[in-house]
Amino acid sequence: GDPGHITWGWKDQMLDQRQWSYGKLLRGKATFINLDLLPNFYALSNRLADIDDYQDAYQAGLLTREAKLIADVILEYGPKNTVHLRQLTHLSSKSSKSRFNKALTDLQRGMWILPVGIAEAGTWRYAFIYELVDRWFGDLPDKARHLSESTARRELANRYFISVGAAELRMLSKVMGWKKKDTEVCIEQLVDEHCLVKLPDGRWATTAWIQESPHS
Repeated sequence: GDPGHITWGWKDQMLDQRQWSYGKLLRGKATFINLDLLPNFYALSNRLADIDDYQDAYQAGLLTREAKLIADVILEYGPKNTVHLRQLTHLSSKSSKSRFNKALTDLQRGMWILPVGIAEAGTWRYAFIYELVDRWFGDLPDKARHLSESTARRELANRYFISVGAAELRMLSKVMGWKKKDTEVCIEQLVDEHCLVKLPDGRWATTAWIQESPHS
C-alpha cells in the first residue's frame, strides 16, 4: 500500500508502453509527464526538431563531449542500456562515472533522450534502456512546432497551479527552471486570462482552487 512503491512499480512495468514520459526533466530529477503536456516541454527546450541537433548543442557548448558520445551511440545503434552505453562510449572506468551520469541527466533535461525500458544488466541486474526522444515519440516535434514559448509556458504554469493549488512565484520558477522575468510575464498573462489570483499571503492560486476552497 506504499504509494512510493506503487509508483515505482508502475514506472518499471509501463516504461515501454508510451502511456506517459519519464525521465530526469524537472530540476534534473525523475519526472512523470503526461503526454498532452510533453509538446510544451519540447517547445521550451533547445531542440531544433532535428534528430541529431544535439550535435549543434555540443558545438555551441551546451552539451559535454560525453553527452555527444552517448547520443551518437544511440543514434547509430538504437536503444541501449547504461552498461552498453558506458562500454560503447569508452566511459566504463570508475573515474568517468560522474561525467557519464551528468551527461545522461543533461541529455534528458534537454529532451534528447529518455528511458524506455529496463534491462537486467550490471551489478544490480537493473539498468535503464535509453532511446532518442524524437524516435520514441515520433510525432512530438510536429506537435510542438506550432507552440510558442509563451503558450507553452502558460500551459505548464497553469497545470502546475492546478496540481498544487497555490504557490509562490519563486517556487514555479525553481521547479520549471525558468528565469524570473519569464515567470513574471507568464503569471501576468494567466492573471489576465482569469486563471490565477494573488492571495493575501503573497502566493498565487488557481481560480478553480479558490472557488472550490471551503474558506473562499
